[in-house]
Amino acid sequence: MGDPMALLGLARRAGAVATGTGSTRRALKEGRARLVLLAQDASETQRDKVMKLLRHGKTPRATVGTRQALGLAVGSAPVSAVAVTDGEFAKELVARLGVEPEISVENGTRR
Repeated sequence: MGDPMALLGLARRAGAVATGTGSTRRALKEGRARLVLLAQDASETQRDKVMKLLRHGKTPRATVGTRQALGLAVGSAPVSAVAVTDGEFAKELVARLGVEPEISVENGTRR
């Protein structure tokens, strides 16, 4: 399988990523988020801001890499969270990351 961070970068170039805690929260509130990726070293404050919204929905999430690695993947400064807004990118990212999201991507995909 290919590099998941490269796929995340491709998703960003396709306009299918909301970058940063604020944009991730907005994507969740608007129902656009199909997968949320949180950095392992995200501050508790930033993580809590996103987790409060995730508790009320069915959006899958996974913890990956560092803030710096997540930011590099999407072409920005270090970020604590990103939301993938395209269902196909979300499914492929979960497969490439080799992680089991806390909620399945199938359940998180709204049709």
